[in-house]
Amino acid sequence: MLDAVLRRYKLSVRISVKSAVSVLLIALAVALPQLGHFFGKEFSSIYMPMYAPALLAGCLLGYGWGLAVGVLSPVVSFGFSSLFLSSVMPTASRLPYMISELALYGVICGLFAKKIEKNAFIAFPAVALAQVSGRAVYVVYNLIAGRAFSELLSSVQTGMVGLYIQLIAVPLIVIVLSKLIRKDNGGKE
Repeated sequence: MLDAVLRRYKLSVRISVKSAVSVLLIALAVALPQLGHFFGKEFSSIYMPMYAPALLAGCLLGYGWGLAVGVLSPVVSFGFSSLFLSSVMPTASRLPYMISELALYGVICGLFAKKIEKNAFIAFPAVALAQVSGRAVYVVYNLIAGRAFSELLSSVQTGMVGLYIQLIAVPLIVIVLSKLIRKDNGGKE
């Protein structure tokens, strides 16, 4: 979607603009869980706030940038919280599957980025498919790692609230941004 704006203004600094947006989304992915801890320890497991920026990155920037934001978000969060905070988030044991899951979120949404650029409502099925795929990776990874299926099922059910909120919120953000871009461009993309 940002490619349309960059093309319209004939900006040759696409990578710099996309890098800046990616850095902002990674910062958001680090900050949201930290802010959520003010509301209790279960906030992150219920609302999964780190996941929305990866979904947005894919929808707005494409699969390569979505992959980068998905991989870097948990890594940067782990590094930041290890260095500066008393509680490490995510924990080292959660890092591998979070990287896998968030990377998949960014890639799958990113595969729809060109279609989303033409029709922002495509963000709804893109986010839904990314969420189903990401949760499947989460379950498979944890089953291979030896986690009990009942514990996994409980964890997935706990996160459903966050998934539902993101299923609505992320596409709505994409749609609003699309409308703002079209309005700024006189109704054309």
